[in-house]
Amino acid sequence: MKNDSTHNNVAEVATRAAELIRDRFSPVPRVAMILGSGLGGVTASIDAPRTLSFDRIEGLPVARVAGHAGQLVCGTISSTPLLVQQGRVHFYEGHPIDKVVLLTRALALSGVKVLVVTNACGGVAPDLKAGDLMRLTDHLNLMGANPLTGPHHEAFGPRFPDLSRAYDPDVGAILDQAAADTGHTLHQGVYAAFSGPSYETPAEIRMVQSLGASAVGMSTVPEVIAATQMGVRAGAISCIANSAAGMSQQGISHAEVLDVTASASRRLAAILENALPRLHEL
Repeated sequence: MKNDSTHNNVAEVATRAAELIRDRFSPVPRVAMILGSGLGGVTASIDAPRTLSFDRIEGLPVARVAGHAGQLVCGTISSTPLLVQQGRVHFYEGHPIDKVVLLTRALALSGVKVLVVTNACGGVAPDLKAGDLMRLTDHLNLMGANPLTGPHHEAFGPRFPDLSRAYDPDVGAILDQAAADTGHTLHQGVYAAFSGPSYETPAEIRMVQSLGASAVGMSTVPEVIAATQMGVRAGAISCIANSAAGMSQQGISHAEVLDVTASASRRLAAILENALPRLHEL
């Protein structure tokens, strides 16, 4: 009964969170971005920032993973409004999948129309190396969970949303052009999402290679699914933080992830800032 109650309360909790976001940041910017592990430095370019800590949002778990500040930041970059989710909560922290996407739902209900999601992940494709940036063209959901399971809430959109354009082609084209404009390379590929928190085994990496994945990670897919259901146009960029298991002789650590993403965040910020005015036009 407790789980049913939680599911039935999801729309109400998301609606209250959206009201809080509107009260704090009105008017809510049309474009929002979610920043992954170590990528929070993008917010350094925001003028006149206003913040809202995750712990102020009823029903939203506190972000407890290193590299995730756990707050919303709203302001402008070169006079263009932007709302940034600095950090995220993860499925592997033990939260129900509907809690993982609660803030995504609230952003959509508050008026966000375009969402760019970022993450740090492991490279699977041989041509990807640590520090590279990759735009997601599609995903493999291997997390064993989907944020749309459970009772359906009409406020969130269709029960069976089409994911064939989950990574919106127009958003993708703008990100590609922004990379070209700023002189940075933006690879393209398919992202395979596992639940984590352990890194994948070499056998699992060989499996996703055979399925066509270019990178592996532990986030992003739930948010993109939820956003797509709600009619939000989504795009995503991964920072390749390391080579996946079996791809090199070195081990994998979260500290390495944070070191690499801190360096790559400057290039990512340049791309996102260049893209922002055009994203607002969608």
